[in-house]
Amino acid sequence: QKRERGTTNRPRLSTMAFARAAGPLRQLLRTSPLMSPATRTMGASFPPAIRATAMRAMALGPASGGSVSDEMLAKLSKLSTQAIIDGLWVMGWPTSFIEGARPLGKGQKCAGRAVTLRFVPQRPDIQADKPGGGESPEYEAFEKCGNNEVLVMSSVGPWESVGGDIKFLRLKQLNVGGLVTDGSVRDTDELLNYGFPVFSFSTTPKQGPAAMQPWECNGVIECGGVVVRPGDAIVGDQDGVVVVPAKAVDKVYSIAHGREVIEGLVKAELEANPGPPGKFYPFMSGKIKVDSPLGKLLATKGITPANSNQFEGSADW
Repeated sequence: QKRERGTTNRPRLSTMAFARAAGPLRQLLRTSPLMSPATRTMGASFPPAIRATAMRAMALGPASGGSVSDEMLAKLSKLSTQAIIDGLWVMGWPTSFIEGARPLGKGQKCAGRAVTLRFVPQRPDIQADKPGGGESPEYEAFEKCGNNEVLVMSSVGPWESVGGDIKFLRLKQLNVGGLVTDGSVRDTDELLNYGFPVFSFSTTPKQGPAAMQPWECNGVIECGGVVVRPGDAIVGDQDGVVVVPAKAVDKVYSIAHGREVIEGLVKAELEANPGPPGKFYPFMSGKIKVDSPLGKLLATKGITPANSNQFEGSADW
């Protein structure tokens, strides 16, 4: 609750705070006896802004699409982003590669659950209306982060700064699993010293508040051309960052892990018997033919349709 300036003990619930609080209550309200005709009639007396916000909140789907266990995050961290992309591709999911998010330092990797933060373009009323100080949406997002979370920040432009050393010191203190943005970061040397993985479009000396303001924590965002929901698995390596929808994570891992095993065997075979790799390619998960050169190679290693979903007719997605 906030107090109106110039009034005495008059609580004010902002429409933005109401919208945030309304999300978890939608399902309860839909099935609750409180939503009787009499209650709806009573609701007509609510202030228009509150009534409109409540109606809109009821119309929105849930922000989070599910959750990913710590055990699954550990498994995903051992896969390459290209294998994960391949797993998503054969399942028919749109691309989940966050375009432009590159590692700030060599060897940086991350795997964690998404905590999302959306920026909007600067406007005087936006700056005035959003919670200030420690209640700002960005600091709300920071406090949700830990070792198994990755903060995903949706910028309004690739060259705009989402933050620098002083703000992100808090992420270091929280031992954040990583930071990903389609914008830029400042104070590069200090961020590298902080030690947590950072993936950004670029670096910049510019200040962010001149161009944008943080507006929403843990909503559905678009980052680098990809939809990110809170709780999605975020995996980053030297090739970039991939978003794995929480609802699909188990199957994506199964496909991607199976593919990486096969690619390892193909590479080992080519190292032992040098030659063109074309005889083993192209291959797609769920499409390998048993009587192909690749199928025959895998059979010698004990991999068959009976124990792998990589073969034609064995796909389980």
